[in-house]
Amino acid sequence: MAAEPKRQAAPGTAAAFFDLDRTLMEGSSAFQFGRAAYRAGLLSRRQLIADGWANLRFRLRGATDEDSHALRERISGSLAGTRVRDLERLGADVLAGVLPRVYPQMLALAYEHQDEGRRAYIVTAAATELADTLAHVLALDGAIGSQLSEVRDGVFTGRPAGLFIYGRAKAQAIEELARRERIDLAASYAYSDSASDLPMLRVVGHPVAVNPDRELASVAGAEGWEILRFEHLGRRLKAAVGLIGAAVAGGVGSAALATRRRRTGLAAGAGPASIKPGRETTT
Repeated sequence: MAAEPKRQAAPGTAAAFFDLDRTLMEGSSAFQFGRAAYRAGLLSRRQLIADGWANLRFRLRGATDEDSHALRERISGSLAGTRVRDLERLGADVLAGVLPRVYPQMLALAYEHQDEGRRAYIVTAAATELADTLAHVLALDGAIGSQLSEVRDGVFTGRPAGLFIYGRAKAQAIEELARRERIDLAASYAYSDSASDLPMLRVVGHPVAVNPDRELASVAGAEGWEILRFEHLGRRLKAAVGLIGAAVAGGVGSAALATRRRRTGLAAGAGPASIKPGRETTT
């Protein structure tokens, strides 16, 4: 477990909130969505290659505000004219890409929170349908996700609609959930990799930085927050940059297959070891 809570809450009155990309899972869920959409004929090869490069950059250095909002605009626009039913049918294929990338250490930590009486939620800029499905499959208590496009007569219009669960909006969504469910945020935990989630981390009593980007690592160190880092992920990805470049230059299929064959899974084992505030733990 990360650290002893500063004060004990009655069962059911506190929660743990997990960002998805680079926090609960390795890499980007949006890229897995894109791969599934490409295989279903809903996304072009050019878009898939662009998303592949964006995913690599994201996994190595995180995402900027501009990157994240541009991704929402691109996904929303690409959905124009697509039936909601067709998108829902991508669910199994998307999960097939996401589930093997879930960090076993983080999932064990989520279950530990549940066993100690805290509800565990996914909070992500990804589509609410994906977030809800993933929370159900992982036996978590719920999820908060984004509505990516307006829907009319069962068809996406391509126009962004609803709250984009990013930055301050993530904290706002958590606060709204806390009011509805009577969650004590001062006794709750939040986990994220990105400085864009500082509002989310600051809205709870126990913020934890996971695989933090440079800005978040600096803030976490200065404020004495807990830090979890899986260092071997970054090293493995940097070693794979040449293979990814070959994939784009010489054909996505064969080089991507070679990359997958060279990948090694994260070491399984127990949940993250206890760490002291302001100190990093590498697992």
